Amino acid sequence: MRSKVRTGVLVSGGGTNLQALIDAASDPGFPAEIVLVISNRPDAGALDRADKAGIATRVIRHGDYDGRAPFDAALDEALRAANCDIVCTAGFMRILTAGFVEGWRGRMINIHPSLLPAFPGLNTHQRALDASARIAGCTAHLVIPDLDAGPILAQAAVPILAGDTADSLAARVLTQEHRIYPLALRMVAEGRVRVEDGRAIISEQPAPGGDVLINPSPQ
Repeated sequence: MRSKVRTGVLVSGGGTNLQALIDAASDPGFPAEIVLVISNRPDAGALDRADKAGIATRVIRHGDYDGRAPFDAALDEALRAANCDIVCTAGFMRILTAGFVEGWRGRMINIHPSLLPAFPGLNTHQRALDASARIAGCTAHLVIPDLDAGPILAQAAVPILAGDTADSLAARVLTQEHRIYPLALRMVAEGRVRVEDGRAIISEQPAPGGDVLINPSPQ
């Protein structure tokens, strides 16, 4: 039987996207297993989620290091010591150095709460509302040194409703983040993703379907 791809997850907050990955990985047929969760904050709720799932955790405080490069070196050392093949960032509120990202090129995934390339960075939901956007959503993408600019793996779109606030829109988008992040991890873990000219090419893409527009459609 093919061994599962070892995955490390970087977190800073409550960890709902981490939980979505944990839940997906609990399926014996899922191609990845989460072997390590690292947080820069010791009070991150995501650490409790990992503990409850029996997953190893580490706290690596960015404030303990003199600059981003030494901090990233500590992250990299911990991930490689755990023999991680893939890294997922799930609400990790630190900008990673180019050197760290290049070391995991093609093997690091992020989830972002907008339909990239629209609204990279922070405050995505309020910015979408301020722009009178009619559709919002989320994007799972490979990480490159440029912020929120890596090859797109999967997206899910939701309508912006009359009377939406940033919070109500965020809650609806978050539900879709929980759907597409495991999908993106599955595709990378199965070796179905290759990058050509800055674009992610996904093999064996299933037919679209479902009540929410997700591309590619989950199997």
